[in-house]
Amino acid sequence: MQKITPMLWFNGNAEEAIAFYKKVFPGTSSSNELRSGDGLITAAFNILGQDFIALNGGPQFKFSEAVSFVVSADTQEGIDNYWNQLIADGGAEGQCGWCKDKFGLSWQIVPPVLTKLLTDKDRVKAGNVMQAMLKMKKIVIADLEAAYQAA
Repeated sequence: MQKITPMLWFNGNAEEAIAFYKKVFPGTSSSNELRSGDGLITAAFNILGQDFIALNGGPQFKFSEAVSFVVSADTQEGIDNYWNQLIADGGAEGQCGWCKDKFGLSWQIVPPVLTKLLTDKDRVKAGNVMQAMLKMKKIVIADLEAAYQAA
């Protein structure tokens, strides 16, 4: 069992959010719903092995970039799939692989190769990759690899 479980505060739309995450991340499950006469209060859900709790807490608090969830995607197709679904219907692109979904939750969609290239012992090559990434919104693996090879 996970010892730390993020609780995500939604403004009355936790059920909609969980349904959205089930579409974006196949295999997402939900359980342990607590309901009142007004509807859902909390629900546990799991995305890619990570447990979360959704709370319909109201309008007092909003998500910010101070907390984001990093999703590893091995291929460009995987990056494109997560990215396009997360920014759809009111989400927003950010810089360097960051985006927000329509609920305002921040995500980072990154390929493992990014860390490999950024931590390369050849600091010129790694620097080229960093400069290329800083110009990107969605990460493009081919562009990172081209920057690495250009050194």
